[in-house]
This record gives sequence, structure tokens and C-alpha cells, in this order.
Amino acid sequence: MKKLLGLLVLGLAVWFMTELVPPQPNATPSTPVKWTSSQQCKECHQEVFAEWEDSWHAKSWIDEDVIVQSDNFSNKVCIDCHAPRGVFETGVGNRVLPRSSRRAEGVDCLACHLLPNGGVAGTINMPSAPCKPEAILDLSRVSFCAGCHDQHKTVTQWRETPMADTGPDCLDCHMPFRDGNPNRGRHHGMAGGHDMTLVRSAVTLEAEREGPDILVTVENIMGAHAFPTDERSRAADIFWRPAQEDAAVRGGWTHLHRIRDPYRMEVDIPSTLLHALASQDKTGVSPRRTLRFTPGGGPIEVALFYKLAPYYRDPDGTVWKTEEVTDPLMDSSLVHRVVVP
Repeated sequence: MKKLLGLLVLGLAVWFMTELVPPQPNATPSTPVKWTSSQQCKECHQEVFAEWEDSWHAKSWIDEDVIVQSDNFSNKVCIDCHAPRGVFETGVGNRVLPRSSRRAEGVDCLACHLLPNGGVAGTINMPSAPCKPEAILDLSRVSFCAGCHDQHKTVTQWRETPMADTGPDCLDCHMPFRDGNPNRGRHHGMAGGHDMTLVRSAVTLEAEREGPDILVTVENIMGAHAFPTDERSRAADIFWRPAQEDAAVRGGWTHLHRIRDPYRMEVDIPSTLLHALASQDKTGVSPRRTLRFTPGGGPIEVALFYKLAPYYRDPDGTVWKTEEVTDPLMDSSLVHRVVVP
């Protein structure tokens, strides 16, 4: 009887080890994993991997806007952040360096989680897991994002606000806990400028008549950084036209105002970013801007459009001057629209 019981216990132990404990990818039980691709993470981290794979971090090397703006990465400084080596390799808070392999994976799992010693950074220590993650606090600090995202001053803009002392920070807005539950971990979709719901929540647009004039007010109400952030690369434009019964009708717009930070060589263009509401005390720059113009009689509509690239291009790739654009939707997204009777 004892022998039979012993065999039963042994059999259960073997079943547990083979069925419930996943094998380490690319490794034997005694061989450390050599991490060479984010694809290795997929088997164990299916939810995280799916979120990342659908994110713009994953598409940072193949994003058509980036390819055009970087002249297919002939502007080599763009490679640093669009196909970076591991942040821990170059040092948290330092500008990242470019990698020469697997660039099509963009800003991938290894860029953020791979440690110089070949280990994996995580939020908890779990030596029993295949990747044996180590709890590294730097992973959740703003300085971790700065190596890339302060190249265009986004982190600097946040640091100019009281939020740098009180929060929220980058992760609170762009990597929130799934379903608001810390036990579910952070969402790895990393929503940003491509998420129009997030963009619309950051800014308001108002318009009213004052005599023959129209007053248009645009304000950065939620952004913990400038609107738009990612200086130079992003832009927002205010257009107006005679009011249309059908808002879906395209064309007929006249450009009124551009919100953007210029490239260094654009010396004749002023910076018109809307800085964060919370930064006014530190920077002296108001997050609110009012424009006045005289359109003539009749109802009009005013709209704010958001651009992921600074210049308007038609489907053929031809660049248009902003003042020549009559159909901003050819190369931008509608943020807000206001009709003034």
C-alpha cells in the first residue's frame, strides 16, 4: 500500500512539472535564456504581447509618417528612438542609442525590459517564472521614458508643471492599470497621439460672436504637457468656413491659426504650443489662447484639427502650404467643431 501511494505521489509530481510549469523558451532547465527577440515573450505574456503588438511603439520603425519625416531614416538620429537598444544598457534618463538588428520590432519588449546582465526587469521578483523577472523601480519612473520622449521635450514640459511633484505621471495617463486594478498590471497599448479620444480630452474649443467679429478660444485643459507635444513632429490647426448643414461635407475651409513648435531651421516661425494649465505659474505661458477674426455675415463653423506630421500632404505625397489647404481632413483628424449662428 505504501509503495502504491509513493508511486501515485511521484506520478502527480511528474505531471505537475510537465503540464503546469511552462518550459523556458530557447533554453534547457539548466541553461539561461538568451533574449534575442520580443517574439520569445509571446507564449507566456499573451495579453501584454497583443497590446504591445497593436501599439505605435511596435510600429515605430514602419510608421509611414515617420518614414516620410525621416526620409526613410536617412536622418539617422531618428533611428535612436525608433529602434533603440535597451534603456538599461544606455542608462536610465540618458539618450538611447540605435540597435542594428530586429529594427522592424520597433520599441519592443527588450528595449524596455532587458537588463545588461541578460536578465529581465519587471515590477516583482519571480525567480520561478521562465524569464525570472527582477523588480526594478526605474521601470516605473518618468526618467525611464525620458531617454526617448524628452528628445522632443515632452518630459521637460511635464516637469515644468506641479504634476512633477504630485502626479499624475507618464504611466498614469499612458499605461494605466487594466480595469483600474493594479493586480491586472499596466496596459501596454501605450495610448498617445494616435488615440483621438485621449487627444480630444486634452483640449477645448469655443467660439462666439462679438459684434462683427468671431472670438475663438482654444485651451489645453488636461494635458500634463504641451498641446500638441512631441515638438516639431506634431501640429494642430484651427480652420473656419460657412456653416454646412451636413458636417460631413468636405472642403471650403480657411486656415486661421497653427499650433506647433518649429524645427530649428524654421527660424522665421514662432513656437505656438499651448502649454499645460498646471505649468502657467512656472512658465508664465497661458494654456488658453483667444483669436479674433471677421468672417462676414451668416453662420460659420470653426474646427480644430490634429496632425501626426507637421506638413499637409495629399494622397500623392505633394506638400501643401497650410494657408492653401481647404480640406484639412485629407491629412489630419477632427478634434472639435463649433457652429456659431
